[in-house]
Amino acid sequence: MRYLLDTHTVLWMRENNPRLNRTKWEPVFYSPDNEILVSIVSLWEMTIKRSLGKLDFEGSLEDFAADLEIKHNFTLLPVAPTDLDRLQTLPHHHGNPFDRLLIAQALEHGATAVTNDRNWKKYRCKVQW
Repeated sequence: MRYLLDTHTVLWMRENNPRLNRTKWEPVFYSPDNEILVSIVSLWEMTIKRSLGKLDFEGSLEDFAADLEIKHNFTLLPVAPTDLDRLQTLPHHHGNPFDRLLIAQALEHGATAVTNDRNWKKYRCKVQW
């Protein structure tokens, strides 16, 4: 199965935040039967939040991205023109541009979103939490 992690999911995983149920998700994240996607959009959002002082994040995002790919065997998902075409057709249920692009990617790539944001369900996006 294919999963796309929302930005907060990636951050909570990184910081061992108890809001992410590790007992539930670690078997999913590390199963060879699953493909775990982390969008470059999430890294972009983290970069902006860091530059605004809204995110305390030690180390470089480049190293973090490499860690996601190498240590965790997650796939970094670039933004493709088809994702942007999908974004263009989404209704405006949600004002966060990063979330809207992540939703478009989840829909376009047939991925189940791992997010606790209830707004994603308004887009008929498959969501698990």
